Amino acid sequence: MEKELLVKSTPTEVEIALIEDRKLVELHTQKNDTQFAVGDIFLAYTKSLRPGLNAAFLDVGIRKDAFLHYTDLGPQIKSIQRFTRLALENQMSGYLLEGFELQPENEKNGKIDRVFKKNQPCLVQILKEPISTKGPRLTCEVTLAGRFMVMTPFKNNVSVSKKITNQEERKRLKVLVESIKPKNFGIIIRTAAEGKKVADLHDEISGLTTKWQTVIDELGKSKKPSKVLSEVDKTKGLLRDVMNDSFNKIIVDDQDLYDSAKSYLQSVAPEKVKILSKYKGKRPLFESYGVHKQIKSSFSKTPTMSSGAYLVIEPTEAMHVIDVNSGPKSHNKDQETGALKVNIEAAKEIARQLRLRDLGGLIIIDFIDMRNKENKNILYSRMKEYMSGDRAQHTILPLSKFGLIQITRQRVKPELKINTMEACPSCKGSGKIEPAQLLPDEIERHLKFIVETYPNTKITLKVNPLLHTYFKKGLITKQMRWYMNYKKWITLIADQELHLTNYKFYNKFDDEIRLGVE
Repeated sequence: MEKELLVKSTPTEVEIALIEDRKLVELHTQKNDTQFAVGDIFLAYTKSLRPGLNAAFLDVGIRKDAFLHYTDLGPQIKSIQRFTRLALENQMSGYLLEGFELQPENEKNGKIDRVFKKNQPCLVQILKEPISTKGPRLTCEVTLAGRFMVMTPFKNNVSVSKKITNQEERKRLKVLVESIKPKNFGIIIRTAAEGKKVADLHDEISGLTTKWQTVIDELGKSKKPSKVLSEVDKTKGLLRDVMNDSFNKIIVDDQDLYDSAKSYLQSVAPEKVKILSKYKGKRPLFESYGVHKQIKSSFSKTPTMSSGAYLVIEPTEAMHVIDVNSGPKSHNKDQETGALKVNIEAAKEIARQLRLRDLGGLIIIDFIDMRNKENKNILYSRMKEYMSGDRAQHTILPLSKFGLIQITRQRVKPELKINTMEACPSCKGSGKIEPAQLLPDEIERHLKFIVETYPNTKITLKVNPLLHTYFKKGLITKQMRWYMNYKKWITLIADQELHLTNYKFYNKFDDEIRLGVE
């Protein structure tokens, strides 16, 4: 599978497109003035306690108060609270956490008002971005993510990703990391660490501990709610999380972003610098690679597949509902075989749509009915296979009696919504247009006005091909009559992009002559 990462920069935001086998599968947008992102670490102060919700609202220095539920405190909350207090008072002794005494673990089913009190400081991390009217969701289980591992302060255990299946490699990595990790830091070894040398792992641990030292230093200078450590920007975050051997192109259209990405790759994966390139084409990057066209076709309410089958995606307050339709082109004589074929194609497109739109929560999929139990099992297996490349945590249940598949998918940021509808150029959204019979008279009036206003300019008129044919018909054409009336040749050009009732006038510099007509 070919993977390409396209990074487009504008003055207000950065857009990142992940392409797999020429299909757009992920689209990320990062505003240049973003106050926070998932993974940012903040010094927060308790603003109010809600025992009924078993939760607290914390001030992290942004407009909306952040939400912290008891289940997101983590077992090390007492250690985190003590660390925060000591760091604020510049009383942290020893390097990193070497001289820090870990506190007893928190009980799983306790009460929030027994752990927090009002105006109490605590180190927190953004778990989910604001969604709808809700503020960001927090966690006290702070982590520092790298390419090969995730560091978890106030723990001492080492665990290995389940995706590393070779038992000898699992044992090697665990023993290796246990020998080089700092005291009172846990490590989760990621899939990308498989086969890596001790020097690679040691370098990353050094980088992560440097980040933690930054947290200590910033806390020593902070007295009010504020950010103490920023997660890497989305470009670097994607490079860190999705980079693997199948990645073969990273294309950036901005020099500063290119330099930043190159510097990051040189530090974490020098062998990958060669696949990074600066875009030099004349057309916009996303247009050149067909991303804009895919966005238009993929974000509609009814995305269509190559066979003619299509999906209907409906959001509700509680869930997303996806309906699979075979479309008008389905002519398979064997209904069961045809249903399986459409369902498998739909499963692949649905897996792509979930990643592309970043749909989260509960998703219900209504596939075309099938009676054969073996076919149902095939569809379930394919659905799991197509979802295996999704980095968001998800759970897929087998087909129910009613032919439904239920999916729960992790949601850490708002669903990506792009309005692909365009205002009608003729009615301007009103739903009504002027009678077509009056159009030639209207053009005649505007042409007369332009000739009188700009007597010395060359005039070009662009119209729909049907109108172009109408003006050219007959022995004495409409164009010839204009020449006889105005003593000026009006150049006529047929433009397929124009609606029947649309037309445009241009001067000799090919600039449009705007008439102010609504």
